[in-house]
Amino acid sequence: MRIYLAAPLFNDIERSFNERLTSLLEPMAHVFLPQRDGKLMRDLVDGGMPLEAARQLVFEADINAIRRCNYIVAVLDGRTIDEGVAFEIGYGRALNKVCLGLKTDDRTLLPSGDNPMIIAGCKKIFANTIELVAWLRGGFLSARDAG
Repeated sequence: MRIYLAAPLFNDIERSFNERLTSLLEPMAHVFLPQRDGKLMRDLVDGGMPLEAARQLVFEADINAIRRCNYIVAVLDGRTIDEGVAFEIGYGRALNKVCLGLKTDDRTLLPSGDNPMIIAGCKKIFANTIELVAWLRGGFLSARDAG
């Protein structure tokens, strides 16, 4: 099984959260963590790559990883959902991937909650990592038993 972890990765706190979540998921599946396994704009541009080329390389690496995954686990924390995460959910759904949300933060911009395209785009949304990991373990164990 393969999981693509869709999450903001623009500061130390976000990257640390992503690494901790990955460590919980990796005993069950191969996890593609973009900050570790993909390309980062900052690093590419700092290394001398032109901005447009860096954008294209990041895009291609991430969509190729989404194509190869079974599940997308999307971190939905914040007042608004990260635009990259929103794209990754939509792209994954278009490819019939199972999208799961993780929203440990109760802030939302709209009084009605998060955007319905995100909420409806996720098969299930979990309030904490314990619930997410337990659900995935159940799904992986069922898939193994059936196969």
